Amino acid sequence: MKQNNIEQILSAHSVIPVVTIHSLDEVDSIIAALIEKDIRVIEVTLRTAVAFDAIKKMKASYSNEMCIGLGTVVNVDQMNEAKSVGVDFIVSPGLEENLIKELQKSGIPFIPGAATPSEIMQGMELGCSILKFFPANLFGGLETLKTYAQIFPSIQFCPTGGITEETHSSYLELTNVICVGGSWMMKK
Repeated sequence: MKQNNIEQILSAHSVIPVVTIHSLDEVDSIIAALIEKDIRVIEVTLRTAVAFDAIKKMKASYSNEMCIGLGTVVNVDQMNEAKSVGVDFIVSPGLEENLIKELQKSGIPFIPGAATPSEIMQGMELGCSILKFFPANLFGGLETLKTYAQIFPSIQFCPTGGITEETHSSYLELTNVICVGGSWMMKK
């Protein structure tokens, strides 16, 4: 069960909305909008003070309907708090050895971020075979992932960052892309 079985979650959801919540009042309308689009997964970013409370509210009201993850996790304290609120998965923007080791022990499915060959190789060394490619738009996007498919054939990616409604299907066509993350589906 590499990465605590994150592959099962990611392969079931080809598009993962990455959402920053600024107020708990937004939670119900955000979830309703996703369900209306038949999207049953969300990654809530840890970019605001209400992120953990938003996760608690989602878990209390929507845990049977949505797979609820927490993104932008950069340290073990955040991972522990994520565990205490019962997140379904964790996403990190980078690759930090101590955090990876603690995530492996936590039992929570997780995906760390990597963009460079050195980071990908470090992830492989730590037993990771699925990585968030972030920020995709700043690190060459589709062309970089096509090259990485040849260099790192055992690695699957979830590109995030600059993915749009117009480009997401081109990413999903790549053999080394398991899913994509983005916020385009939340735009009004």
